[in-house]
Amino acid sequence: MSKWRVKLQNRPRYRFLPVVVLLLLAQWCLLDAVVTGESTDIELDAKANKIHQIDSLNLLLYTCLLTLTVLTIWLFKHRRVSWLHETGLAVIYGLIVGAIIRYAGTTTPIIHVSVEAEPDAKFNQSLPPDTLWLKFPGNLPHGSDQPVKANKTYTYSFRGELGNVEENEIDLKATFDPEVFFNIILPPIIFHAGYSLKRKYFFRNLGAILMFAIIGTTLSAFLIGALMYGFVQLMPKLKSSFTFLDTLYFGALISPTDPLTILAIFSDKHVDVNLYALVFGESVLNDAVAIVLSGAIQNYGEHYSSNGEFEGHAFLRSLGDFFSVFAFSLLIGASMGSVTAMMTKFTRIRDFPLLESALFVLMSYSTFLIAEASELTGVVAVLFCGICQAHYTYNNLSDDSRTRTKQIFELLNFLAENFIFSYIGVSMFTFPKHHFDPLFIFTGFMCAAIGRAVNIYPLSALLNIARKPKISWNFQHMLFFAGLRGAMSFALAIRNTVSDARQAMLTTTSLIVITTVIIQGGASNFLLNWLHIPVGVDDETEALPYQGVRSVSATTPGGTRRGHEKAVLARLWGNFDSRYMKPLLTHSRPTLLETLPVCLSPLARLLTTTEQLTQDGPTRRPDSDSDLCIDDDDRISRGGPTEGASVRRNSINRVSIRLVSDDRNTIFASYKNRD
Repeated sequence: MSKWRVKLQNRPRYRFLPVVVLLLLAQWCLLDAVVTGESTDIELDAKANKIHQIDSLNLLLYTCLLTLTVLTIWLFKHRRVSWLHETGLAVIYGLIVGAIIRYAGTTTPIIHVSVEAEPDAKFNQSLPPDTLWLKFPGNLPHGSDQPVKANKTYTYSFRGELGNVEENEIDLKATFDPEVFFNIILPPIIFHAGYSLKRKYFFRNLGAILMFAIIGTTLSAFLIGALMYGFVQLMPKLKSSFTFLDTLYFGALISPTDPLTILAIFSDKHVDVNLYALVFGESVLNDAVAIVLSGAIQNYGEHYSSNGEFEGHAFLRSLGDFFSVFAFSLLIGASMGSVTAMMTKFTRIRDFPLLESALFVLMSYSTFLIAEASELTGVVAVLFCGICQAHYTYNNLSDDSRTRTKQIFELLNFLAENFIFSYIGVSMFTFPKHHFDPLFIFTGFMCAAIGRAVNIYPLSALLNIARKPKISWNFQHMLFFAGLRGAMSFALAIRNTVSDARQAMLTTTSLIVITTVIIQGGASNFLLNWLHIPVGVDDETEALPYQGVRSVSATTPGGTRRGHEKAVLARLWGNFDSRYMKPLLTHSRPTLLETLPVCLSPLARLLTTTEQLTQDGPTRRPDSDSDLCIDDDDRISRGGPTEGASVRRNSINRVSIRLVSDDRNTIFASYKNRD
């Protein structure tokens, strides 16, 4: 009985034994899964940290390049070295660092996994998928001896066609997505060009600037495209890769100019302001023309033409695209600038300068994004937004915001420009999509020079038929020499590098940019002396034989009166602007109550501020560059004083204009403010 009792007491111990074993087994499996998951997470974290480290090293690289450029610029200014500009320095430093990365950097390889599309996939070389989902079913082949891991799915974005080159991680990370240039780097550069534009001299030379920038750039693009197509047919290696649209696209991207180096020297040397306005105004507008023209060429090949050859209806539709995209982009830019001016005029946000500056920056940048989202051109929109912001909104800002916005965009422009030129140098060695063809490169240099010559000399002769005074030969030579290529050409070239043709375009464009910035920019001082270009001319003292047009009527010492030489377009726009636009968008006088018909008096009173009504005359803020040759017609021409020295009242203060002549019978106009 006792023995049986013992057995009964021990039975529960063995009855739960299978349950305990199962629990231990489950716990062991769970721990193994946790350990395996933790191992996977650790590996992924290590990969993420490695990528972060490479990204940080990449950004540090360009930060050091910009720092070195800034210090060298200071040294050059301190030593008064003028034969090399900051952009040339940035390119040279970029080339040195790019060579070090390429030939002396790390050799950590990039791991490639071959993926083949399914037989029934609808994607091909012309239409690649946006992303790839890679599913790893358990073990990879090289890890078959390890425990089976859970299935993982990863997504990879489309970067472009793989080149036949060996890449490593630093090479890959030293290059940026081309969209970074268009969405982040270019907008502040283009906006600053419009915001800092000397509109007084820009509008005085508006006709010549439009001729060079629109007609000249278009003519140059088509000529370069035609010449390049003819030469490419003689190149066996590239003949099959290029179509006429490809060479035409190359003509469009290589036609815009970026004479930063020469403009900096013009400013330091105080070259005649009208020559400065011609060079700067053309470079600002031809960037916009080039990007719209390149878009029209792409639309011709992708949407309108059925076989890539010339078709009349396709050409007309592309031409319509060119004008409509340019016009609507301009309209968006001007509208956003006007809306910002209305906000700053009819609100008291100026009482909070930080909020006012933030609103100004956000409205300006949103202009670019609105145009791009509308399938228009953000470059055109943000350029004309900058012009409108400077012409209208700037006068409504508080003193703190006016100073802050000028300095912010000046700083962003400086950093962005030097970053792009540094990147151009680095990418010559690290970007994997270059195609070096010496014959194509030489032809590209030659055709770019021919296109620039056709832009300047024939159009100058055409302008000189009715222009008084004429654009002299030395000014024409300087305009031709000022055709440096820069950020816009490079950004258009690097945006698409899938085909051999586009890769050859990128290589040639990069070399043209580097050569023109370093050589032509460095030779600017020599050329100014060799061409006898007048230097040391202040903004308020201009040599009349070298200037484009005048904003006042003047009487020479001999008694001959000089006629009204203001640009026709500027006079037409100026009358409308000073009577309606400025009273609407700023606090300037006369008010809309004085300029609109009586029947619109209620609307005019609604759009007129108390500040406008309490002003004692046509007062505007100083330093706004408001007297930009688009004010009311000169009072002199409407019966003002004409004896001896001509005196007129402008929008800021009273100005005395004194005419003198030197021993060469050259007449100078000296402007002096009278307190």
